[in-house]
Amino acid sequence: MKTFTDIIALRNSLSNKQRIAFVPTMGNLHAGHLALIKQAKQLSDCVVASIFVNRLQFLPHEDFDCYPRTFDNDCKLLAELNVNTLFAPNEEILFPTQQEFLLALPSVADTLEGEFRPGFFRGVATIVLKLFNIIQPSLAVFGKKDYQQLHIVREMVRQLNLPVEIIAGETVRAPDGLALSSRNQYLNKAQRLEACNLYQTLLQLKQEIISGRKDFPVLQENATKNLVKRGWKVDYIRIQKRSSLLPAHSDDNDLVILGAAWLDKTRLIDNMEITD
Repeated sequence: MKTFTDIIALRNSLSNKQRIAFVPTMGNLHAGHLALIKQAKQLSDCVVASIFVNRLQFLPHEDFDCYPRTFDNDCKLLAELNVNTLFAPNEEILFPTQQEFLLALPSVADTLEGEFRPGFFRGVATIVLKLFNIIQPSLAVFGKKDYQQLHIVREMVRQLNLPVEIIAGETVRAPDGLALSSRNQYLNKAQRLEACNLYQTLLQLKQEIISGRKDFPVLQENATKNLVKRGWKVDYIRIQKRSSLLPAHSDDNDLVILGAAWLDKTRLIDNMEITD
């Protein structure tokens, strides 16, 4: 595996590649990331991964400084999967000057995650666009766990006519259903045992909808109350239309349930699709 920190050297290395598959990460890799890498390898002989903790998508009070960084182990995991290229720039490479050009995002970016993390998706879209411009991939793989992020990246690519195919990777879960996340390691033992109840709550909500219930506001409120009784602080549980991420109506099909909630100081997100 070749590792690059410099943009020009990376571009020179990739200049003769016909079909590049790209998997962007913030490092601290786990089985969820590795599943995306494996998916990319099935689609291309040239896989590029990136590791960069993007300051633009952290609010001032969030965990940028303590976000887990495990670069040496990440490199080992990527090498074991025979990743061709790793791009691991520092901030001075990606942001040689203050980033004053920022995308104006559609209103969906101010809902759900965007409501509770204002500016988050602007930071995500900016770094993804920069990485696409640097690497110029034919396709890029993003996990469904960050469902709204996947939606916004897809829309950015579509509306800006970027020549990148966005591939969705399924959420990888622990045996008890908890979606794998780098932030799971913030949980203590008792919290880790409790954490699967976000998944269980969304699963119960999905089963109620499949059984025929259409009173979505009531279902959302009941699911929220269920978690609050267990000691969670709930940011949102919402039933949305998959295609737009707008609130779903009783006659809508192809739904997705999205949830975000806190266990003490750890914020977890999850989602569950409901298809015809």
